[in-house]
Amino acid sequence: MKRIFILLSVFALFSVASVNSTYAQCKSFTKKHCLSQLSPFVYNGQLNSAVLTQGDVADLMLTFYPDQDYRVFVCYDDAFGNVEFRLYDSNRNLIYSNKDNDYLPYWDFSSSETMQLVLRVIIPEKTKDQIAVKSGCVSILVGFKKDDK
Repeated sequence: MKRIFILLSVFALFSVASVNSTYAQCKSFTKKHCLSQLSPFVYNGQLNSAVLTQGDVADLMLTFYPDQDYRVFVCYDDAFGNVEFRLYDSNRNLIYSNKDNDYLPYWDFSSSETMQLVLRVIIPEKTKDQIAVKSGCVSILVGFKKDDK
């Protein structure tokens, strides 16, 4: 019994270390490749990132406030190709899809009211000629325009 406890403890320690390492890698990726692309918008400071694999779909709930201009930016590893993202309102009505805009990685908009939107990120499937499935960091950043008043 003591041996099983030790094995489980070691497994848990490696799992936590692996998650922390992955988070650190995505944080570094975001700082190096993504933050500068928010300009001229100001980063809101909330980092939403994860390691995703080809074929993955991820949803994130975001809140926006009235009388503010925003940029939603989805930053990802170039190896994924064209990553699609969609924004839905609280009733799951499609508001925006970057697929309609040549997979542009960001969307700029003005909010006239407080609203919660669901951001869905869709990583393309592995192609038939690929040997291995690719995975990499995907970061979702929100920026706002600073009020010049």
